[in-house]
Amino acid sequence: MKKIVTILISLSLGFTAFGQTDRHCSDEGIKFTEAKDLTIIGKVFPNTPEPYQRIDFNKYGGWTSKDIRLLKMSTGMAVCFRTDSPIITVKTEFYKADNSGKPAWAYRGYDLYIKKDGEWLWAYDVYAPASADESPNLKLIDKMDGTMHECLVYFPIYSWEKSIKIGVQEGSVIEPIDPPFRHNICIHGSSYMHGVSSIRAGATVPGFLTRATGLQFNSLAVSGDCEMQPQFLAALKDVDAEAFVFDAFSNPLAETIEARLFPFIEGLQQAHPGVPLIFISSIYREYRNFIPSKEAQEAAKEQMADSLMRIACKKYKDVYYVKSNATLPNHETSADGVHPDSGGYLLWAESIRKPLLKIFRRYGIK
Repeated sequence: MKKIVTILISLSLGFTAFGQTDRHCSDEGIKFTEAKDLTIIGKVFPNTPEPYQRIDFNKYGGWTSKDIRLLKMSTGMAVCFRTDSPIITVKTEFYKADNSGKPAWAYRGYDLYIKKDGEWLWAYDVYAPASADESPNLKLIDKMDGTMHECLVYFPIYSWEKSIKIGVQEGSVIEPIDPPFRHNICIHGSSYMHGVSSIRAGATVPGFLTRATGLQFNSLAVSGDCEMQPQFLAALKDVDAEAFVFDAFSNPLAETIEARLFPFIEGLQQAHPGVPLIFISSIYREYRNFIPSKEAQEAAKEQMADSLMRIACKKYKDVYYVKSNATLPNHETSADGVHPDSGGYLLWAESIRKPLLKIFRRYGIK
């Protein structure tokens, strides 16, 4: 527990303790490769008209402007490659770069992991300047030893990219690798799965789960927009996944959960017979602590989800309910009263990791 608390403190406070130094890098002596020509992971739908958006909107109807805005974002996606370059850079052409005051490291930033002794170890991150349509060439890392490394770079969670170019030193090798994670698990959820308030692009629930388990959790997360709507059901019916994980109870009110849950399950089971559908409970939102109306609303949602999932797990085969937690006993992992910070997201991922793995094993997902 002491080790986890230390990690949580680091995740929660790291960006306030260390400002970003000047990461701008000249293009001179740098060889660029478009990320889509390497190994892209984290996409629920592998083939989309734009390589860094998450769905083909022409294949399914009923999308709202909010749906489209969110699904154009590259959250959960990453590029994998191997290189012996002592420097790795990234250069982006944006359709829209987030310029809010929220964590720039995650919202318009890149997050680099490098494999060491068989594990993915965090290396560095960098973020694009606010409101830039085209960012300068930015150093993800430099002064490495020039030996071959396997790399994993997470894309921004709240921006739309037209082009993402990975840069290495001229004369160095950069090449695709086989996808480093096993199986294909679709995780559909709210701003929580999207990663809102995360400090880094890879410090999200899907990111933590993927690296901790070696299983690929592909994110179809949509901030504030996961309410089991018909358009999402239509798209999810067409997903080629070995398992589904749903954060389906965080956004809708109790009456919406009651109206939509069973038709949502039945529609998915018709399209994916024998595939596990795992629903996770929402988490405790700190803004309810001293506001009675918020407490009543959240309690009603929890009670509705718990009662209906008790019925669903008995009524439907291959349906499961897993309880989750993103809060320490002292309630210090909240970023804004609604979302956890990155430490809270790590807690959330850890709270569901073993229950998910136990269910997956029943279906040969190891």
